[in-house]
Amino acid sequence: MPMPPHKHRSWLFAPADDARKTEKALSTDADVVILDLEDAVSPQRKAEGRAMAANGLKLESSSARYVRVNGLDTGLTNLDVAQTIAGSPDGYLLPKCEGPQDIDCLAAMIRAHDPKESPGIVAICSETVRAVRNLMRLDWAHPLLTGLTWGGEDLQADLGALANRDRDNSYLSPFATARDLALFAAKDAGVLAIDSVYTDFRDEAGLASETQQARAVGFDGKLAIHPAQIDPIHRQLAPTKNELDWAHRVIETLQAAGDGVAQLDGKMLDRPHLKLAEKILRSASD
Repeated sequence: MPMPPHKHRSWLFAPADDARKTEKALSTDADVVILDLEDAVSPQRKAEGRAMAANGLKLESSSARYVRVNGLDTGLTNLDVAQTIAGSPDGYLLPKCEGPQDIDCLAAMIRAHDPKESPGIVAICSETVRAVRNLMRLDWAHPLLTGLTWGGEDLQADLGALANRDRDNSYLSPFATARDLALFAAKDAGVLAIDSVYTDFRDEAGLASETQQARAVGFDGKLAIHPAQIDPIHRQLAPTKNELDWAHRVIETLQAAGDGVAQLDGKMLDRPHLKLAEKILRSASD
C-alpha cells in the first residue's frame, strides 16, 4: 500500500467514549487523531465506545481519523471494525500485533465488512516479547500496512520489568532495542515508522529531546497523548533552514554533475545523499 496521503507527524490519542475529548482532539492541529477503543475504554463501556467512535468519525476535522481497535485476543476486534467501518476511517491501529498474520487477520475483517473500503493499518509491533522477537525474523510488509509503531508500557508488563526508563529518562536497553527493531522493520516494509508516546505530557523539554532524537535516526512521526504535545512534535520534526539549504545544494550539485557522483564542501556526494536530501525536502511540506 502506498504511503497515506495525509500528514503523519503527530498521532494524537483520544478516548472513543468521551465526546468532549474526541471533539477537542479533532479541533487540534494533530495530523492524525486516533479514536481509542482499547486501553482508553473500560470493559464495561466498549459497546458505548464503538457507538461514540462511529459518531466521532462523522465530525468535521482537518485531521486524519484512525480507530484503535481492541487486540485480536480479546474477541472484540471484529465488532470494532463492523461498527466503525461505515464512518470511512483513514485507518485502523492494531495493538498487540505479533506478526504479519495478525495484520492479515484485521485486513480480512475490514474486507469482509466493506470490500470497497481500504483504510490503512498501523500495527503496534512491540508490545509483547514474541512481537519483538518477530520484528527481525519476519517480513512485515502487507498490502494494507501503512505504518509500524511500538509501545514500551505493555512490553514492560510482558517482561515483568520494574521500569522502562532510567533516571535520565532514557529507555533501558530492552526497550531501546524494541524501538530500534520497530524502526528497522518499518523501513524494510516500506511503511511509516512512528515513535511511541512520551508519557509525561508536562515535560515539553523531554518530549522535544526525544522527538529530535527520533527524527535523527529515521522515525517519521510520533504518538501523542495530550494536545499540548502536538506543537513540540511538529517543531522537532520540521527540517531546519540549514538542512533545507544543504538538501537544495546536494540536489543541484548532483544534477549538474550528471553522473551520480559529485563533491560538495570538500565531501563526496552520491545516491544515498540524494535520497536523504529528497526526504528532507519532502518533510518540509508536511
